[in-house]
Amino acid sequence: MANANAQSYPNRPIRLLVGYNAGGGVDALARLLSARLPAVLGQPVVVENKAGATGVIAADYVSKQPADGYTLLMGETGLLIAPFLQARSTFDPLKALVPVAGAYVAPLMIVASNSFPAKNPKELIALLKSSPGRYSYATSGVGTVHHLGFEMMKAKTNTFVTHIPYRGASQIIPDVISGQVPIGVVSAAAGLAQAKGGKLKALALMNTGKLAGAENVPAMADALPGFNVAPRLMVLAPAGTPAPIVEKLNEAVKTVLASPEMVQAAAQQGAFPAYLPPAQLGPEMQRESAEWAKVIRDQKISAE
Repeated sequence: MANANAQSYPNRPIRLLVGYNAGGGVDALARLLSARLPAVLGQPVVVENKAGATGVIAADYVSKQPADGYTLLMGETGLLIAPFLQARSTFDPLKALVPVAGAYVAPLMIVASNSFPAKNPKELIALLKSSPGRYSYATSGVGTVHHLGFEMMKAKTNTFVTHIPYRGASQIIPDVISGQVPIGVVSAAAGLAQAKGGKLKALALMNTGKLAGAENVPAMADALPGFNVAPRLMVLAPAGTPAPIVEKLNEAVKTVLASPEMVQAAAQQGAFPAYLPPAQLGPEMQRESAEWAKVIRDQKISAE
């Protein structure tokens, strides 16, 4: 029966759930994909927002829908982190959902005020080592990839910097520019725009890949070989979704992401297409999940 369903799939609109508010980065990238998938699949793909609990509310909802390929999730790395910080959470994304396709990577950038002494990753690490506890850094909240990525960097360099969690990202850039907080971890799109205007310094990209328009920004890996932290966006489906349906969706996502026009559209959102098939995405999700669990444990991070 599953094969028969797969042969006729899809014959009605597909829902793509986003666990964040409309207008945000994950939502914008999901809509880039959903607007182009109908040309390949022959059916509308409708984005629905169900925000809350770092994407877990939407993920839990999707996991409980029929495993027929008509309700999907635009998952994000935060989904792999949340279970380790939410004490009452019983949701396990690695068991409740199956990978369909890796879709995008949305790089993060470490920025600093123009008066900050360091200009690149090596100088940043040297400065933090020589001044333990003197500096602080801002992120959009406890348990975000921004926060845990910087904590991973601290652990690898044996440095001490105080974390200042903000309620969202909108005030971080102004406070870095004014010197209210010396260091910020923000989306590359937000940081790059202000760096190009000369209002702050772009110290480092936290991922190893290059982002269009940010070719001159060094990677943290220049000073810490192999360091690679960036939110990954991925299409997921309820566990038990038939393999032929997963494969059909995977091929459709792959086709859309391969378009040169998609590269440009994603770059405008501070991201780049990063296709992965299910056979690679699944192990990557498991690896990342274990890695974030270790950072949370070693750095004694809790959701305050």
